[in-house]
Amino acid sequence: QVQLVESGGGLVQAGDSLRLTCAASGRNFNPKKMGWFRQAPGKEREFVASIRWDPGMTYYNGSVKGRFTISGEKNPVFLQMNGLKPADTAVYYCAGSQKTALGLGRMRGYDTWGQGTQVTVAS
Repeated sequence: QVQLVESGGGLVQAGDSLRLTCAASGRNFNPKKMGWFRQAPGKEREFVASIRWDPGMTYYNGSVKGRFTISGEKNPVFLQMNGLKPADTAVYYCAGSQKTALGLGRMRGYDTWGQGTQVTVAS
C-alpha cells in the first residue's frame, strides 16, 4: 500500500517562498505522473502543477505559472512556490498515478492522494 505524505507547509507573508515535499512510502512506487492540487476554504479542489517523466514534461495552472515549479525524480517530488499571494492560501495535496501518464490536470487521473499540508499566506 503506497502512502503519500506532504510536508513543508506553513504561514508566510505575501511575496515569500515555500517548498513543499511529497514523499511516498511503500514498495515499488513507480509513478507515471505526480501532481499537486489545492483546496481553499469554501472552494473546490483545483489543479496546481504536475510532472511526468516519459516523456518528460511539466504542466501548470495558469495562475501559478512562472511562480511555482514542480520537480523531482518520482520520489520525492517538490513544489517550489515563489512570490506567494494570499490567493494561494489553501490545503495543498500531492497525488500520483502508477497507471497512466495521461490526464495531467485532472483529479480523476490520479489514484493515490496524500492528506494535505496547509499553506497560509498573510497580506
